[in-house]
Amino acid sequence: MSNTNNYNLFFQFFETWLPAGFKNIDRESPLMLSLEKMTEVNNQYFFVADILQVRVLFTSKRSIEMLGVNPEDVEPSVFYTSTHPDDLQRHNLARSKLFSLGQELYIEQQGFRIISTNFRIRNVSGHYNNMLSQCYLFYTETPYKTVFLLQVVTDITMFSRIKHGYHFYVGTDLSFFRYPDEKLLLTGQVFSDREFEIIKLVASGLNSEQIAQKLFLSVHTINTHRRNILKKTNKIHVSELIYDLKEKGML
Repeated sequence: MSNTNNYNLFFQFFETWLPAGFKNIDRESPLMLSLEKMTEVNNQYFFVADILQVRVLFTSKRSIEMLGVNPEDVEPSVFYTSTHPDDLQRHNLARSKLFSLGQELYIEQQGFRIISTNFRIRNVSGHYNNMLSQCYLFYTETPYKTVFLLQVVTDITMFSRIKHGYHFYVGTDLSFFRYPDEKLLLTGQVFSDREFEIIKLVASGLNSEQIAQKLFLSVHTINTHRRNILKKTNKIHVSELIYDLKEKGML
């Protein structure tokens, strides 16, 4: 693995500063300089938070270049207010899933979880870029009992195949906490914006005719989308897919 893609640096960061609760981090230490250099090359930034206290503890310097927010000013609301309006519902669902996973880990008092997905986030220039959020949640009793979150945010606008869709993963496979490539990003339920909109409308109880009227499309177009959705997911009925998405916290 090249130095620019070496996520082991994030785990070294975690292990180094965990005992101090991620306080008084020396930004000029060799480890931090290596991390800042790597994230600069990868067009990334990262932060650490106490998920139970809903409090950001540390943010890397590149939040300035990517969000237009100074590291010390980064707080949970920043991510919500920077999200594209069309992605807010998915953002809310992902946040709910994130907090749910944190609570599960705290109750179990052991283990970790990975949650990975992408949203369109407003950058420092006011434009929306496709960003991958990779979250590593970890239960610890050092320096106190809690669940910490290490989140790495990567600009993935260069991956055209998911420009109008999204990636989603929840689980314990650490291979999903790595520098993104096309294989990783195409994992999960990858739908176009229109397909996801239709799925939400079906989930709300509308049939194809009602959806066509609402979206000012033909019934034929709606049914074509529905067939494509089933083909992508290897499902027989959309109701099966909706059940699965709700179980995963995506609807």
